[in-house]
Amino acid sequence: MAVLFATSQTLAHVVRERLKADAQLKLKFDGPGTMKLSLGTPKEMRDRNQEGLSIWLYRVIRDEERLNDPPVRNGFEEIRQPPLPLRLHYLIVPIVNNVDPSAGAEMEQRILENVMQTFYDHPRLRGIDLRGDYDGTDAELSVRLESLNLEEITRVWDTLEGSYQLSVSYEVSVVYIESGLQLQKISPVTVALPEYGVSIPVGV
Repeated sequence: MAVLFATSQTLAHVVRERLKADAQLKLKFDGPGTMKLSLGTPKEMRDRNQEGLSIWLYRVIRDEERLNDPPVRNGFEEIRQPPLPLRLHYLIVPIVNNVDPSAGAEMEQRILENVMQTFYDHPRLRGIDLRGDYDGTDAELSVRLESLNLEEITRVWDTLEGSYQLSVSYEVSVVYIESGLQLQKISPVTVALPEYGVSIPVGV
């Protein structure tokens, strides 16, 4: 399962539906509209002279709270490595190319406000929200607005080799990458019954 890309697809779907529901943005993001919703970097969009919204996965970290999860038991005689728990960080950047700076700034702020309202009202994504390899699963994603300090913001935009643009960062958790190792055979857990002089497997 490609969970990283499925997470990105899910965020893009939820945001796209919200932008299409805005009367002033619907024609721009729906159908023949000129604005695109991209999973690429804002620099890539600028280089292609594209307008719209960049939802860029810029950082992936381990979820430290779940690193010590025990192996997952599969029946009585098999276990598998627990999945790798991750937190994903996305930079959300509206991009509008307009000869009128005031009109361009207004549109960028309107787009960003819609995104922030979406995740404020709908911080858990599940069920019909899910896309890609998540579709039809019981996965649930939590989306949280995070505040970046000046050093973190500077580092991100230095990576993009560009000047700072209006943007926000969101953390999505918890995303699990399943282990690719084969199931391991183990001895079944047994319970001693001394009064009967026997030991029986748990679950029997």
